[in-house]
Amino acid sequence: MSKAIESFEDFKLNKQILNAIAEEGYQSPTEIQQKTIPLISAGHDVMGVAQTGTGKTAAFILPILMKVKYHQPNGPRALIITPTRELAIQIRDHIEKFCKYLDIKYAAIYGGSGTKVQKESLIDGVDLLVATPGRFMDFYRERLFTTKNLKTLVLDEADKMMDMGFMPQLRKILEIIPSKRQNLLFSATMPEKVLQLSEEFLEYAEKIEATPDQSVAVTVDHFLYDVPNLKTKINLLTHLLAVYKGDEVLGKVIIFTRTKANADNVYKYLIRKVSKDVKVIHGNKDQNTRINAIKGFSSGDFNMLVATDVVARGIDITGVTHVFNFDVPIIYEDYIHRIGRTGRAEQSGTAITFVNPAENYHKEKIEKLIGEPIRVESLPKNIDVEETGRDEKQLIAREIDDQKRRENPDFKGAFHEKKFKKFKKSGFRKPKTKKR
Repeated sequence: MSKAIESFEDFKLNKQILNAIAEEGYQSPTEIQQKTIPLISAGHDVMGVAQTGTGKTAAFILPILMKVKYHQPNGPRALIITPTRELAIQIRDHIEKFCKYLDIKYAAIYGGSGTKVQKESLIDGVDLLVATPGRFMDFYRERLFTTKNLKTLVLDEADKMMDMGFMPQLRKILEIIPSKRQNLLFSATMPEKVLQLSEEFLEYAEKIEATPDQSVAVTVDHFLYDVPNLKTKINLLTHLLAVYKGDEVLGKVIIFTRTKANADNVYKYLIRKVSKDVKVIHGNKDQNTRINAIKGFSSGDFNMLVATDVVARGIDITGVTHVFNFDVPIIYEDYIHRIGRTGRAEQSGTAITFVNPAENYHKEKIEKLIGEPIRVESLPKNIDVEETGRDEKQLIAREIDDQKRRENPDFKGAFHEKKFKKFKKSGFRKPKTKKR
C-alpha cells in the first residue's frame, strides 16, 4: 500500500457513509480496517484474523455498503452468516448505524425467536441479509428470498461456528448460492479446523492478521487469583467490586461463569447482597429476556451482567471496564473472547480470573494458547478464606484425577486397585470409570 491510511476518507467511501461514521464518533480506522477494507473494495477474497473489539465488523460492512450502494428488490446481494442470534443482532445494529443515509434495505434472521416479524422484514426484499445458518436454510426452503444475485458471502466468527458444529449447514448454504462471488472469513482465532474451512471455500485469499493469533488485546490488564473454593470466590468478588467502586473506576461489569447454575447462583447473591443493578443471561433464558438484558446493559439501565459464554463473543458494548472470570473457561479460546469484552475501541480494561485447584489445569492450557503466563496476584489480606466443604473437596479431587488421567492414560487416580482393597471389607464398591 503506497499511502498510509490515516482517516476513513482515505478509503474513498461515499459522503453518506462518511457522515454516518462521523456521527458515530469514529475518528480513525483500526488496524484490521486499514488492512482489509482496501482489499475487500478491490474484490479480493479475504481471511481476517483479529481479536474481538478491534473493529472487524465495520471492516467488512463498510466496503459491502459501497458495493451495494442502493436498494434492489431481487434478493440479497450480500449475506453475512454468524453463529449466534446475539451476534446477528449486533451486526444488524452496525449496519443500521452506517447506512442511515443510504437507500438500502437489510434484515437479520435468527433462531430462538418468532418468525412473523422476521418474515415481514423480507417482504420488500433486502440488499444485506444477516443470518444464523439454521434460520437461513429454513427461510430459503420457504422461498422467502432468492440467492441468485448474491455477490458477497461473509462468515463471521468462523472459529465459533466450527465449535458449534455448523459445518454441515455451511456446506448446504454453499450449495445454493452462486459459485462466482466474493468470500470473506473473519475469526478471532485461527485453529486448524478454521484453516480447513478456509481452504474449502476461499480462492486465493489474502490472509490479514491485525494482531498475533491467539493473543490478548494490549489494552486489557489481565491477571488471576488462586482461590480455594466457591465461597471464597464469592467473598473475593464482593470485595473487588467494592474496592473498584470506591476508587471510582468501576463502569460496566461482566461476570462470566462456566455453568447456568453458577450464573444463577452468583446473580442471586449479587442482587441480594451487593446491588439491584444486575441481570443474568444464559442458554435457559428466553430470547426476549436475553435481548432486553443486553439492551439494558448497553444503555446503562444496569451496570452488572452475569453470563455464561453465550455473550463471550460478538457483543459490542462500550464502557465495560471490568470482566470477571468467576470460573475458568474450559474452551480455551473463550478466555480471549471473554476478556475481549473490555478494553474495546482503544479503551483500557481489566480482566480478573478466579482459579480453584481443579481449574489450574485449564489455566495452564490457556497460558500455552496465548503464549504468556497470566500474572498471579495475592489474595487481599482482609478476604475471608472459607474452608472447602467435603462435597466440593471431593469434586475438585475427582476433576484433578480426570485431568491427570487425560494426560496419562495409565494414571490410576484416587481409587486404583491397591487403595480399593483397603476399602473392600468396609463395603465400598469400586467406582465405575466413565468411558471417554
